[in-house]
Amino acid sequence: MDTILLLLGLICVIAGVFGSFMPVLPGPSISWIGLLLLYLTTAIPNNYWVLGITLLVTIVITILDYVIPAKGTKKFGGSSYGVWGTNIGLIVGFFIPIPFGFVVGAFLGAFVGELIYDKQDKKRALKAATGSFLGFLASSFVKFVVCIIFLGVFVVVVWQNSGSLFD
Repeated sequence: MDTILLLLGLICVIAGVFGSFMPVLPGPSISWIGLLLLYLTTAIPNNYWVLGITLLVTIVITILDYVIPAKGTKKFGGSSYGVWGTNIGLIVGFFIPIPFGFVVGAFLGAFVGELIYDKQDKKRALKAATGSFLGFLASSFVKFVVCIIFLGVFVVVVWQNSGSLFD
């Protein structure tokens, strides 16, 4: 059972890293579940401090994930259409077979969203799309760093307890 929990935990932590760039997957939450699965094994002693602190970080990052893109959009004069456009464009761009399709899709989605909001002012739409895109990049970067840290915690805990895990 420990091996299954260990593998599921590793899969969750790695999926969280990929999910840090996709709005469909809550990257830090999935990574935290991976840590939880690791600590549910009988070979790893429970460390409630690690689980509690990482849960708190996950909650804060999840809240910031909604705040940062909105602030970026508002700072550059955008609307919620730009934020929604960024998320939709990101998903569409992820499936388009071009290099960095999710980045291009996110920017174009924000631009189209802002054009839907105000068809007349293309310059404002471009500025707002830039703000929405920068907010998305900042939010994704923070989530990515947190997920990489969670992956590091996972690896270190497994490494430190490898004697009892693989007996």
